[in-house]
Amino acid sequence: MKQLIVNADDFGLHENINLGIIEGHTQGCITSTSIMAGGPAFNHAVALAADHPQLGIGAHLTLVGGMSVTDPGSIPSLVDSEGMLCASYPAFLKKFCLAGIRLDDVRRELTAQVKRIVSAGITITHLDSHQHMHVVPGILDIVLSIAKEFTIKAIRIPAESLVFLGGFKPGAGRIIGRSGLSILASLARFKARQAGLAAPDHFYGMLAGGSMEEKLLLTIIDNLSEGITEVMVHPGLDEVALNSVFNWQYHWQQELNAITSCRVAQRLEQENIKLVSFARMNNSKG
Repeated sequence: MKQLIVNADDFGLHENINLGIIEGHTQGCITSTSIMAGGPAFNHAVALAADHPQLGIGAHLTLVGGMSVTDPGSIPSLVDSEGMLCASYPAFLKKFCLAGIRLDDVRRELTAQVKRIVSAGITITHLDSHQHMHVVPGILDIVLSIAKEFTIKAIRIPAESLVFLGGFKPGAGRIIGRSGLSILASLARFKARQAGLAAPDHFYGMLAGGSMEEKLLLTIIDNLSEGITEVMVHPGLDEVALNSVFNWQYHWQQELNAITSCRVAQRLEQENIKLVSFARMNNSKG
């Protein structure tokens, strides 16, 4: 059987992103999202989640590009002079490789993020992370121990096929980044299995991160393998407003249009593909 999780990242980052995710859930194929505990629109996301109990919600663990949940003074190796987390994943990884990141700080911050989400009344279906930092060796071990502590039963493994393009035309940097991430994620899958965590069998969305369109989503659907596949998306409303806040060059409205496309819905039905969330996957795994 072919089963599909469509997971929207960055729930809680901005109200227009929150509203786009909910529209993609109620009018399209989004089954799951992942919430940022330190996001400026976290409370807004929590309120929306309460009104949509069928939407699976994971924790979008954040070590880069945002505000910490804990007091910045208690995690000095993770923050800059203004108390902000590293602005980008290359900066974080450089500091990490030079032993400038204390794993105790990582554990303290990520644990606090999960606690905040749980305290908001959300049952966490899975763990993933902003910029996929959770598959980095060392950090992965912390994430797996947090999953055990909070009885979280699933994790994202962002191991996109190294040969998949799907008609998308990425730059060389994106291809190199995808290759490195997929290799780390494949190694992470082994450790996750040892820890007893469930994970989808297949993953799409890295190469076209922020640029998912209807044509590419249809190609992914047409090429789904047996088992459970996760597709990562980033929908949102009012692209002009979002681009004035974030310089990521994402195409939020384009992604939302793909997710809510009638052609996508028809193709899923024609191919007898079952939409599930991480929570449903957890149940099916026993």
